[in-house]
Amino acid sequence: MNYEEKLKELHASYGDWWNKGYETPKMTADLYPYDTMFSPIQVNSLTLKNRLIMAPMGNISMCDETGRPNAKMLKYFEERARGGVGLITTGLIPVSYGIDTSIIELGNLTYFPRIDRSRTVFAGWRDLAGMCHAHGANIFIQLTPGLGRVGNPQCLTNQLKLPRSASFNPNWYMKDVPCLRLSDISLSRIIKKIGQGAADAKACNLDGVYLHGHEGYLLEQVTNPAFNRRKLGRFANYETFGIEMVKEIRKRVGPNYPIMYRIDLSLALNATYGSKMDFVKPLNKFKHERTIAQSLAYMKKLVEAGVDMFDVDLGCYDNWWLPHPPASMPAGCFLDIANIAKKYFSDNHILSNKGLEIPVAAVGKLGYPDVAEKALRDGKCDMVMLGRPLLADPDWCNKAYAGRVSEIRPCIGCQEACFNEFVEGGHPQCAVNPRTAFEEEYPREVPKASVLKKVAVIGAGPAGIVAAETLIARGHTVDLYEKNAQLGGNLIPGSQAKIKFDFANYLEYLRGTVERLKQNERFHLYLETEVTAEVLKEKGYDSIVVATGTKQCKPPVEGIDGKNVVFAIDVLNNPSLVKDAKNIVVIGGGVVGAETAYFLTYEHDKNVKVVEMDKYIMNHAFTANRGHIIHYLEQRGVELLNCTKLKKVGEKSVVVSQNLNKNVPDPYLTWSPILPENVVNPLDMLRPIKEECVERTLDADMVVLATGVKSANELYFTCVREKAASEVFNIGDSFKGARVFEAVRSAYRKAVSI
Repeated sequence: MNYEEKLKELHASYGDWWNKGYETPKMTADLYPYDTMFSPIQVNSLTLKNRLIMAPMGNISMCDETGRPNAKMLKYFEERARGGVGLITTGLIPVSYGIDTSIIELGNLTYFPRIDRSRTVFAGWRDLAGMCHAHGANIFIQLTPGLGRVGNPQCLTNQLKLPRSASFNPNWYMKDVPCLRLSDISLSRIIKKIGQGAADAKACNLDGVYLHGHEGYLLEQVTNPAFNRRKLGRFANYETFGIEMVKEIRKRVGPNYPIMYRIDLSLALNATYGSKMDFVKPLNKFKHERTIAQSLAYMKKLVEAGVDMFDVDLGCYDNWWLPHPPASMPAGCFLDIANIAKKYFSDNHILSNKGLEIPVAAVGKLGYPDVAEKALRDGKCDMVMLGRPLLADPDWCNKAYAGRVSEIRPCIGCQEACFNEFVEGGHPQCAVNPRTAFEEEYPREVPKASVLKKVAVIGAGPAGIVAAETLIARGHTVDLYEKNAQLGGNLIPGSQAKIKFDFANYLEYLRGTVERLKQNERFHLYLETEVTAEVLKEKGYDSIVVATGTKQCKPPVEGIDGKNVVFAIDVLNNPSLVKDAKNIVVIGGGVVGAETAYFLTYEHDKNVKVVEMDKYIMNHAFTANRGHIIHYLEQRGVELLNCTKLKKVGEKSVVVSQNLNKNVPDPYLTWSPILPENVVNPLDMLRPIKEECVERTLDADMVVLATGVKSANELYFTCVREKAASEVFNIGDSFKGARVFEAVRSAYRKAVSI
């Protein structure tokens, strides 16, 4: 097989994947019973009860400031162990304090859990191991040498120290900040620290060690020639660091303790960016990445050194939608990559030091039981990793085993709560599961209310349905009102595009929830019913929960009310509105605008331009999500105009004012992130965006508005003013925000208090 051609083929398929052999999965149970998924497998001396792994996801701020795992982290993992997963892996646990400057906060504190600090942290790990074992799950700790160039560059301001890397690499967050080259002595110290961390993990009754060798973190920076450009010294050979690390672990833990390694078969930078790798900074520094053939040869040596098991994927921070595939990526996107590794081990008769076959775990949107089972039955992998699906539903495994697949709450792939939340300063959560990382606060069973009430819930979008479900569980009587004929609110247009199949499955789950609620005599559903404060008051409710969502906004410009102007939400619901249009201009380059442009381009073959006032397209979206959409919009020639204002709408054109100042950001830049607004890059002050605007006329048969929304909160304020009930609450989008995350979180938290 020509691996690099296969890599290019895979990359090319991730734009219009539905035309390239990928299916649009649903929560079906066609392959039930899942005998392969729930069969045991041996790793070194350990027998895992099934082939399902909880993938590593950063446990940021789920520990005391000393690094000891706290109640939040313990209950979070116990919930997944109780849910039936065979193997749990923790998020990354650094061991390079004092060497990697990016992992320490002011006051020598950390938001990462630690195992290296002192015996004061051991009790947390021992408790965690005991909790997992009580439910029949094993647990591996993911040890990492550090973050390196993808670590927080604030160490420069709060410690007056530059970040470190394998070579002189630019920091990912701020490319103007250089990373100093780690010395051979420092790298040797990290190897010793990893060995000690593994020995401590074994002493804490954890079942194995899992090395964090992918996605461009420090272990990969030293073991990949894209980042390791050292010419001299012990670690100039990019394989040495990883191999010696594994040997040190094996020396410290003995022959019977499992070692797992997470690796990218390729960074896929050349496949992603092509000719840009020759001239775009800093991509041009990373051109000589490790090939798939080199990765496989390196993996063989890792097995010889003592590795028992691998999971494999593609990509790094610089093309972050690969290692963190968002909703818009296809299910099972890396099965071919797992199969390459599995076939390599088989064809070359490579066995572990225990004489066992090397299990290869597949990753990448495998949260649909039929997809996961088929991958195992087809021999593409030996195990399946589930990350975000187990945040969405910790009982995924138990429900799949019992055949209750339709009851599995699907992950929607938004990555706003599980990743972006801690990027912005919080801790991991889940957009569709309000208990995730709050298990220590919310019990599994919703507590019964001491005083039973008659409650009206207005609006049957995610917030309204979650509120109604929770209120019924509390013992209340609930009337759910929806002015439209269908349940789902903005999820209905939000799930129409093929790239939104995860949202479509979540919509079906919510509708299934309502069907189950309808079997309860305390629940009543009223569709196509628009209520007023007066009507609600007459019905004598004890409590009213308003979840009426949002309404669309129009910019106040000439021609905005023309017949050729429609809202994105209407186009998604009814694409025939633009069927005769060839040239379409989307006004608004936020998430809705960009995804609508993708929908019109890839599914309806329209010539699309996107106009956005902000300096960034899809600002505030998670980096991986925006990266995938923007990259493949560029591949199809969609013009993205940032720092551009709409001035006028005509019958066949729009007039815009575009800022062409040299400091306007490249709208197609996906290899660097947008910094959170509370983080200032001081060098940006030297690159101000000055007003250098030119007027442009763009051909536009149709104009599609994605110019934001505002809360539809009139009913709430009217109910308060009219005293329609003794308690009136406003939740979800009708209070603030326009995301599933805030809607579900507020609905549950309010409902459990009524």
